[in-house]
Formats: sequence, structure tokens, C-alpha cells
Amino acid sequence: MSEFGVAPSGEVDCQVSGQGAIKALDRTQPLLPLRANKPRSWTNEYVRHGTQTLLAAMEIATGKVVAHVRNRRTSVNFLRFMNDVVRAYPDRELHVVADNLNIHKNQAARRWLGRHPQVHLHYAPTHASWVNLMECFFSILSKQGLARSVQRSKQDLKNLLHRFLASYNATCGPFTWTKGPAQLQRIIETTRQYQATHPRKPRRKRSKKKKDNSIKN
Repeated sequence: MSEFGVAPSGEVDCQVSGQGAIKALDRTQPLLPLRANKPRSWTNEYVRHGTQTLLAAMEIATGKVVAHVRNRRTSVNFLRFMNDVVRAYPDRELHVVADNLNIHKNQAARRWLGRHPQVHLHYAPTHASWVNLMECFFSILSKQGLARSVQRSKQDLKNLLHRFLASYNATCGPFTWTKGPAQLQRIIETTRQYQATHPRKPRRKRSKKKKDNSIKN
């Protein structure tokens, strides 16, 4: 596989990521329904009933997502999740793009890779999580699944996540990059030109005020 490109014929390109601390939120007041002249509305005040973590892998060619919902994002949970990813694509070479999180690179992960030679792990550059298309999926989940939802327990949140995943996989399709390397290079060059002609002004150092330790009556 070319770095973050398309896997060769017969092989599968997946992108893996996790979203932690997804909150189970119950609103303090009932949601107001949609009316003819007023959109649906809800209070911003909430009661939190715990969190869940979503570990997910997306097949780039189809957009389908394999996911686990767990209480925490740990090395053990990540490797159990990867076992399910491997089972989803039996007898296939897997190219997996992941970020640089410790649980993706520690000794347990390296031992797991040694037992699964058909899996090839590729790490995204630091500060470049945007190249991982799972971030697009998490954005869709946040806006369409979580933004206006109410969960009164962690189990309610877990059920909502499973329902959303089933609905998403029933209608999903592959993502298409709208900006190729040429367009991205032009953006980089334009940014550099602007920065060269508009240098940032040095920040003025704030003068430190002397502490007055005297006691005022």
C-alpha cells in the first residue's frame, strides 16, 4: 500500500481510531418538539450518567464500520477489538492506518502483530489526525446521533451507539477526497507566501507586577 493510499487488489485498507469519553447525557428539562414556526429546541443544562468509549475501524473501499463499545480505551480492549477486525476479513491482507496512541505501539501491540503477519499497521504523522477518515465518521456520529439525544444511563448510550452503527452500515458508502495532492500543495504554498509577506508581530512581554506584601488596614 502506498502510504495512506489504496491497498493492492485483494487486500483491505482500514483506518482505525477511537473516541473516548462519549457522555451519557440526560437533559434537565424535556426537549421541546418541532413546530410549524419554531425548530426543535432543548436546554443546554444536563446531568451526566457516565461515559463510553467507541473503538472503530472503517473499510475505505465500502465505508463500512466495525466497532466495539467499551467502558475504557485500554490495550486489552484495543487488541480484542483488533481480533474482531481480523475475523471480519478472514484470509485477507489488512493494511491498518492508526494514530500514535501508546496502545497502538506498545509491546502488547507488537506481540499481537507478530501473531498476525497478515496485518500491516501504518502510523499517521503526528498532529495529522485529519488524514484518518474515522474522524469524519466521528463527526457524523456527533452531529446526527449524539447532538440531540437523551440517555439516562450508560446502557442507554451503548444501545444508541449500536443502533447508530447498524443504521450507518446499512446506507454507508466510501468517502471521496475532494482535494488531491495538487490542491493541497497549492494551499501549502499560498500559506507560506502569505506568512512570508505578513510576518507575525513579536509578542510584547508583559511587565511583571511587584507583589505588595504590605498589610493594608
